[in-house]
Amino acid sequence: MPETFNYDAIVIGAGHNGLCLGAYLARAGLKTAILERRHEEGGGVNTEEPLLPGYRHNMHAQYMEFFDIMPMFKDFELERIGLRTIMPEAQAGIAFEDGRPPVIIHRPDLLDRTHKSISVYSKSDADMYVELKKRVMSMENLLAVNLYSPPLEGDTQLQGQLIDALLGDLGITADFVMKTPKVVIDELFESTELRALLYRSTVEWGFPVDTACTGAAFLTFIMWTMGNWKMCKGGTHSLAKAMTQACYSAGVDLVESSEVKEIIVENGRATGVKVANGDTFNASKLVASNADLRQTLLDMVGQDNLSPKWVKRAKAFRYGPSHVLGTLTMCLYEAPNYKSAKYDEEINKCFYTLVGFENELDMAQYIRDAYNGHLPKPAAGTWVNSIWDQSQAPPSRHSATGWYFMPPKSALSKEEWEEVRRTYNKKFIDVWQRFAPNMTSDNIIAERVYTPDQMERKNMMMEGDFSNGEFSPDQMGPNRPFPEASSYRTEVEGLYLCGPSAYPGGGVHAACGYNSFKVIANDFSLDTPVVASRGY
Repeated sequence: MPETFNYDAIVIGAGHNGLCLGAYLARAGLKTAILERRHEEGGGVNTEEPLLPGYRHNMHAQYMEFFDIMPMFKDFELERIGLRTIMPEAQAGIAFEDGRPPVIIHRPDLLDRTHKSISVYSKSDADMYVELKKRVMSMENLLAVNLYSPPLEGDTQLQGQLIDALLGDLGITADFVMKTPKVVIDELFESTELRALLYRSTVEWGFPVDTACTGAAFLTFIMWTMGNWKMCKGGTHSLAKAMTQACYSAGVDLVESSEVKEIIVENGRATGVKVANGDTFNASKLVASNADLRQTLLDMVGQDNLSPKWVKRAKAFRYGPSHVLGTLTMCLYEAPNYKSAKYDEEINKCFYTLVGFENELDMAQYIRDAYNGHLPKPAAGTWVNSIWDQSQAPPSRHSATGWYFMPPKSALSKEEWEEVRRTYNKKFIDVWQRFAPNMTSDNIIAERVYTPDQMERKNMMMEGDFSNGEFSPDQMGPNRPFPEASSYRTEVEGLYLCGPSAYPGGGVHAACGYNSFKVIANDFSLDTPVVASRGY
C-alpha cells in the first residue's frame, strides 16, 4: 500500500547541489527529505569499478577547483568527516607526437615552473600568463562572491568594468568581454602549443571558444581555475560520501530508489511529490528540484500547471553541445611514458594531460567537430590518478580516465553510439601510442568508453550535457535558465530550482544548491550562513 510522509521541505535529486541545499535546509531547522532516483547519492560525483575489481574510475567529475571557496566545505567541515585531497604539482600539460617539449601548467604556488615551461616557446607568453594568473588570483574572493550569490542584472557591464580596472594596463580592456575566448587567447598568446592547451581548458568548462560575449569567462573564471585543481583521495565519490554524511548529521532523511514522477500542485502551490512506487511526500513549505529544467517543469509539474510563457520558455531551453563528454576508462600495467618527457619529465606526472593534439588548429577543429554534431578524430584529456593515489588501482598497476568531447546524444543513432563504444577507445589507443610509445594494446588490461547516451540514461544529463543546459549568453548569468527563473524561484509558489540548469551551471562547486538556499532562506526568514572571514 502506498504511504504518505510529511516534511517541511522536499529536495528532488541527491546530486551534489541537492545534497548541499538539503544540508543547509535541515541545519536551518526544516524537516527535510532528499529523494534520489538511484540507489546512491552524488550524481556525476561518482567513482566506480566499471572494468575490473580494484581499478577505480571517476565516471564523470574529475578535478576539484572550488574547495578553497566552497561554503559547504567549511560550514560542514567536510575534511573532518573524511574528505581527503591531493594537489599534484604539475597540474595540466600537453604532450606532442613529435616529442618536442611539453607545455606544463603548475600549481599557483609554483608559477616559476609554469613560466619556465611556457618560455620554451615564448617568453612573452610566459610573462603574460603568469601576470594574468597573479592578478586573477588576487581577486579570488570577488569571484567567490559572484559565484555564491544569485546572478546580478547588468552582469556584462560589471565584467567590463572589472576587466578594465584589473587588466587595463596590460591592454586588456572592457571590450574584451564581447569577444570570443579564442579571439582573446589568440590576441594575448602567440605560441600554438599554449593556445591549444588554453582552448581545451576553456571548453572543459563549457565556454565555446567561438561564442561571442564569453571572452570575460576566459580572463576571469578560466584563468582562476587553471592549475587550481585538487583530486579526491579514493575518487570523487569520497566528496559525495562526505556531503551525504553532512546531510545525515544535520538531520536530513535521504530516501534512495525513489524516483519522483509528479510535483503536486494545489491552488498554484507546490505541496509535495509522488514517487514511482505510489508513495506521497508532503511538503508544508517548499519543494526544490535538482533535476533539469524540462524534467522539472514539463514532466513533473506539467504544462497544465504552468502559464503559456513558462511552457514556451521550458521547451526552448537548449542542452549541449557545450558540456557533452564521453568518459574513457582503462586499466593499465604502466602509466604513460611520453616522448616529450625527454625535455621535461613532469609531463609523465601531470594531473591532467592532453593527448592527440599537435597545435591550435588540431584543437580548434576537434572542438568544432563535436559542437557541429560530428564525432571528432580520437584525442582526449587524460588522468592517471593512481600515480598519486594508489588506492585507485591494484599494486603496481594504474587506472586511466579521460574525457572525449563528443556530439550531443541526439546527433548519433543508437547503433552509431554502440559503434563508438566498440571502437573509439581502440582508435584512441593507436593515437596515444604515437605520443607515449608504451601505450600499446599490450599495456592495456581492459577498456571501456562511457558515452553521452549512457550519461543521459544513468545520470539524467540531458543529451549527455553535464550542465543540463547550454552555455551561451542567453542561457548564462541572469538569463539562466531564462530571465523569469533566474532567481531560483518558479511561477509555482513554493517550487525552487537548485540544479545546474540554474545559475551558475555545471561544475562541482555546489553554488546552485547554495544560492538556492540563500533565496529560500530570504523567502522563509531562515538563518543564512556566512563563511568565516569571507563574507559570502
